[in-house]
Amino acid sequence: MRSSNPVFSRRGFSRSGGYAGFDAGQQPQAGNPYATNNPYANNPYAQQQTQAVGQPQGAPPAAPPQTGVMTMDDVVARTGMTVGLVVVMAAVAWITDLALPLAIGAGLVAMVLALVQSFKRKAVPALILAYAALEGLFLGAISNFVDSYIADGAAMQAVLGTMAVFTAVLVMYKTRIIRVNRRFYRFAMAAAIGFVMLMMVNLLFAVFGGGDGLGFRSGAMGVLFGVVGILIGALFLALDFKQVEDGISYGAPREESWLAAFGLTLTLVWIYLEFLRLIAILQGND
Repeated sequence: MRSSNPVFSRRGFSRSGGYAGFDAGQQPQAGNPYATNNPYANNPYAQQQTQAVGQPQGAPPAAPPQTGVMTMDDVVARTGMTVGLVVVMAAVAWITDLALPLAIGAGLVAMVLALVQSFKRKAVPALILAYAALEGLFLGAISNFVDSYIADGAAMQAVLGTMAVFTAVLVMYKTRIIRVNRRFYRFAMAAAIGFVMLMMVNLLFAVFGGGDGLGFRSGAMGVLFGVVGILIGALFLALDFKQVEDGISYGAPREESWLAAFGLTLTLVWIYLEFLRLIAILQGND
């Protein structure tokens, strides 16, 4: 399992670089359904699970399940820690009226930490928590500025919008309205790469040409790209849910739950920022 998000997605869906898990429904049902193309087949947890499931009748009882395997409780707990830390530090920045230059500096450092973790093969909890804390400071200060000077109530609306998108995608994923497969993955990645490249071009034009650059972040185009950004975030939420599901099914090591929490936090931050930007544009034009 690899953490996945619109900006920092370097990791694939398996350690071997393939799309393990996308075709899980076509795997043999006899024995361990995850014995084929299991991205965790080389770790002791998956091997022990395979031996236990494939044990013939009449053989001595299998050893108790290993406790080092990732569970949904692990993912929920780690995600609660990272998202909770973002919220707490955002509240600190809001209450203390943190200066924007300091907040932007914290955001840049958070981006660097996210990139470092993104390129690491294993999760570093301290790195992930440091990212969450600094990202929270950035979000809190930016939200306070937008709420105070551009769009009153924008922060709460963005929070509610993010929660609504998370709930909707989770329900559609669990009911299989959204089916994450290779085509879905390729579409999401192509959309995210194209979106980020357009935003970078817009930023370059804004820096060297002044104004709003190509206008992708203001006016009608800003509204359109804000909606597109939220939809891309929703796509990556579905990818994150798929990765969590596959990691649990394949017997991923417990430390992988930190990567799941990291990916979910990045995606939720992305969606929140897109909502905040969209609301600011809409209410700023009133």
